[in-house]
Amino acid sequence: MKRVILIEDQTAIREMQSEIIRMSPDYKIVGEAGEGHQAVALCLELKPDVIILDARLPGLSGVDILRRINKQLKGLRVLVFSGHENPVLIREMLEAGAHGFVEKTAGLMEFKKGLETVANGGTYFGPAVAALLRSVVANPSVSTASSDFLTDREREVLQLVAESNSTKEIAVKLNISVKTVDNHRTNLMRKLNLHDVASLTRYAIEIGLVQPRHLS
Repeated sequence: MKRVILIEDQTAIREMQSEIIRMSPDYKIVGEAGEGHQAVALCLELKPDVIILDARLPGLSGVDILRRINKQLKGLRVLVFSGHENPVLIREMLEAGAHGFVEKTAGLMEFKKGLETVANGGTYFGPAVAALLRSVVANPSVSTASSDFLTDREREVLQLVAESNSTKEIAVKLNISVKTVDNHRTNLMRKLNLHDVASLTRYAIEIGLVQPRHLS
């Protein structure tokens, strides 16, 4: 029996996943998380066989979660189940250790197929994701912006800035000083050659750190 952790901030979707998984004797749900830092701690503590992971979460993105746990959890299988897919996000997820990516619009059967395939050692992509990957192969000019050159802390600050947190709020959430937050923000703008919050937010959307609704 494979041990599963659900990482999803929308309660209704997490409950739907749970109902589907509990119907199979092959899986046992051992934990659930709706926030990035909580998800990392839970995975490192419980050491699941499979995680089902949303791409965008409060606290840490799905990519950052995988980067923090994948090297420590050998043999972990990862299925991304996300309502937001773009070439950059898919590539970063795969590079961070994901084995499958199913869009939330694909339906329950695709989710079940993806889980079964990934849990048993394969790779699986939902139809929209597969079509997107084919278009990238056919058209290499599609955007491939990446945030790989940012530090983990810079990515955290970028996400919180894009989610409209003030400098003081970011300092409290990350348990660092306001001055340190300002330094990280300055470094972000210098590295990215972006000079206002709106531009940083657009970039965060492009690399999959936040959802488009955060940008007015």
